[in-house]
Amino acid sequence: MTDFDWHTFWALPWSQREFATTLPIVVQSFLVSAACGWIGILLIIRRLALVGDAISHSVLPGIVIVAVLFQSLTGPMVMIGAMIAGFVTTLLIEWVHRYSRIKPDAAIGIIFVSMFALGVVMLSQIGGAVHLDADCVLFGDISEVAMPGQGLVPPQITQSAIVLLLTMALTLIFYKEILVSAFDPILATSVGIKAQWLHYGKMAWLSVVVVSAFESVGSVIVVAMLIIPGAFALLLTRRLWRALLLSLVHAAVSSVLGYHVALWLNTNAPATVVSVGLLLFVLAWFCSPQQGLIPMVLARMELSRELRQTGA
Repeated sequence: MTDFDWHTFWALPWSQREFATTLPIVVQSFLVSAACGWIGILLIIRRLALVGDAISHSVLPGIVIVAVLFQSLTGPMVMIGAMIAGFVTTLLIEWVHRYSRIKPDAAIGIIFVSMFALGVVMLSQIGGAVHLDADCVLFGDISEVAMPGQGLVPPQITQSAIVLLLTMALTLIFYKEILVSAFDPILATSVGIKAQWLHYGKMAWLSVVVVSAFESVGSVIVVAMLIIPGAFALLLTRRLWRALLLSLVHAAVSSVLGYHVALWLNTNAPATVVSVGLLLFVLAWFCSPQQGLIPMVLARMELSRELRQTGA
C-alpha cells in the first residue's frame, strides 16, 4: 500500500492515457456483479444462497469437458456445458435429500465439494491442453478484458452484457411466477405454476451467470457476488422489484470504488470490489431505516424512555 494521492488513484485512471484500461475493467466488474446480484436475490428469498455456492463450484467439470472438446473457454458450448453440470448438481442434491436421511444442507455440501474435486482432478489431467489453470479457476483474471487486440468492445464484455440483459428479461417475463413460488411454493403449485421446473430453470440459468463470471472473477469471488448485493438490497427494502434495482446500484458503486481502492492497495481487483461491497452491506446493516441496528437501538431507547415516563 502507498500513500493515497487523489490525482494518482482517482483522476489519473480516467485520463486519456489510462481510459482504455480503466473503462473495460470497471464495466466488466459491474456487468458480472450486477448479473450475479440480480439472480442472487432470487436465491436469497428462497433461502437457497448455499445452492449458489454449490453451483459456482460444481460447474467446473462441465467447463473442463467443453474446454477440452472445443479448445475454448468462451462461446455457447461452455454455457451449455455449465448448464448441464448445474442441472445435474441440482438433481443430485434433490435425490440425495429425498432418498436418504441426509438433510438438505449436508446434501449440498456433499455434492458441490465432490463435483468441484472432480473438476480439479480433471483439470490436473488435461495439463496444457487449454489455457485453464488453478489461479484462473479460483480468482479469475479480470485484467484480460483490457488487453490490446480485443477490439472496440471486448468479447468478455459482450458476453457479460448479454447474460445480464437476458437475466433481467427472464426475471421480468416470469416475475409473477417467481414472486409467488419464492414466498409460497404450495400456493404456486395450486394455481398451476410449475414451481419445481421453475426452480430447475433458475438453477440452470444460475450456471450460465456463474460461467459468464468465471473467467473474470473465478469460482470463489463469484459466491460473494451472488450473495452480498442481494443481502444489501433486502436490508433496505421488502419489495422485490426495488431490491433488484438496488442490487444494480450496489454493483455500480462497488465496481467503481473497488477498482480505485485496488489501485491504491495494489490488490486483486475482483476481491477488492467484493470487499467494498461488503462495506456497503455493513453500512446498510447498521443504518437501514427498517432493519438497521442503529434505528433498532434508537427505537428501543425511545420505547424505554416512554415506558419510564408512563410509569412515573
